[in-house]
Amino acid sequence: MAKVDISLDAELVVEVMVLAGIGSPQDAVEAVVRDYIARGHRTEARVQAQDAARRDTEALEPPSQG
Repeated sequence: MAKVDISLDAELVVEVMVLAGIGSPQDAVEAVVRDYIARGHRTEARVQAQDAARRDTEALEPPSQG
């Protein structure tokens, strides 16, 4: 996998390290990024499931007679 070097504010990185309980700055930031991505995927899956349920419900409703 390709690597990217970035610069971050030291206070921000120390805060991440403390909150994540990880002693390595690289590992702490990587863990936060991976968690953010995983959370996004879970949200996408939940929204897709809700949309599918809504479509199924709409397909079962009889057409309105007006």
